Amino acid sequence: MVSAMLRRLVDVRPGETRALLGSFAYFFCLLCSYYLLRPVREEMGITGGVKNLPWLFSATFVAMLAAAPLYAAVVARFPRRRFIPIVYRFFTLNVLVFFALFRRDPAHAGTAQAFYVWTSVFNLFVVSVFWGFMADLWRSEQGKRLFGFVAAGGSAGALVGPLLASLLVGKIGVLNLLLLAAAVLEVASQCAGWLARSAPAAERPGEEKGAQKERGAQKERGAQKERGAQEERGAQEERGARTAEGRGAPAREGDERVGRGFLSGLRPVFRSPYLLGISALTLLTTLTATVLYWQQMHVISAQIADRAERTALFASMDLYTNLLSLVVQGFVTGHVMRRAGLAWALAAVPVVSAVGFLGLAVAPVIPVFVAFQVARRAVHYGFERPAREVLFTVVPREEKYTSKSFIDTVVYRGGDAASVWASDALAPIIGATMLSLGMLPLCAAWLALNLAMARRQAALAALAPLVGEKAAVVEGSREGA
Repeated sequence: MVSAMLRRLVDVRPGETRALLGSFAYFFCLLCSYYLLRPVREEMGITGGVKNLPWLFSATFVAMLAAAPLYAAVVARFPRRRFIPIVYRFFTLNVLVFFALFRRDPAHAGTAQAFYVWTSVFNLFVVSVFWGFMADLWRSEQGKRLFGFVAAGGSAGALVGPLLASLLVGKIGVLNLLLLAAAVLEVASQCAGWLARSAPAAERPGEEKGAQKERGAQKERGAQKERGAQEERGAQEERGARTAEGRGAPAREGDERVGRGFLSGLRPVFRSPYLLGISALTLLTTLTATVLYWQQMHVISAQIADRAERTALFASMDLYTNLLSLVVQGFVTGHVMRRAGLAWALAAVPVVSAVGFLGLAVAPVIPVFVAFQVARRAVHYGFERPAREVLFTVVPREEKYTSKSFIDTVVYRGGDAASVWASDALAPIIGATMLSLGMLPLCAAWLALNLAMARRQAALAALAPLVGEKAAVVEGSREGA
């Protein structure tokens, strides 16, 4: 009955239901935990005034640089089923440490600023780990059908989290929200462990029935994913390239250790035009988002003096964003990516951003900011984020985890820091109107890049069944995006 009901919402096929629901629950708990922490974070960030935003963003970037090699070391040392719970339990321990520090001195400025930076790092890392796991768990074709529904689990958690916070904060206090967030994060860790054990990537959801037939068909085409290391290297040599020296295909990817340290994430990005393209579109995404955030915080700070009123406005924006995202992800994303194609999904945010910045140039008032921010974030979560993760489904597993972590941390937060300092320097000189208009050429370049990346992903996905997943991305690294 559950499968029948689910098929009315999403194009789920036999053998995929349990893993799909597990992925939904996993992301639900992950973002529920974050949105229990977010109200505390926003309070800590705005207390010192918007003049501190560049320093907080820079501190976040530095924290990312410090944390990225630690993450890569964990990835290199442990198989998937072990390192994912390790990452989440490390952050759970962090939450408990902050709880103890705030209990000792609730008004300590240094602790408040550290918590603001830490929450940004926490959000980016745990979501990066999640989507990396999803790209490993599901094939490209499955991702196009199912990632929208999986993302809806995150949006549902993003609704329940702030609702729980608003309902419980008066009864249990602000600090106890940290304990609740830690408990929900542990549930997310349990979901990840269950998925790793029950649906290893070597036999992905939907392949349990008829797996032998599928392997036979692959063998007839000359590329069988389960072949040994020698046969796979031979296929790659025929194409004139290898993805890594002496690395073969594991029988069970869930037990394979991935990554060889921080540089293992840096090297694949700079030697592959395809991964460089993903880095560039990530940079343009965060650059435009941060410029909007910087303008929004200054306008709201100048026009609304009351802290409670500001908090209520931010909460309303989160609520509207998450509600709209949930509708889009649950009922629209999968249909758009499957029928209209990946390009349409990737094009949505640049188009919305261009319209929004043009609106801000004409009328830089709070209602326009609210409408722009809600629309942009909803389209980002509903279309661009799931679509961007589909780009990674044609990347070999080892490069997927290490390069994705590098892109989602160093590139993303580096773009944040650069954008907020640039906004702080340029706005007093050229004014807010010209700052908004200056985003229009960037949106145009962003749109063109996204369309090119969608075409390249389709080409690599078509190559994957013929030459093997790893050979496909080598082709991408030679020919470019």
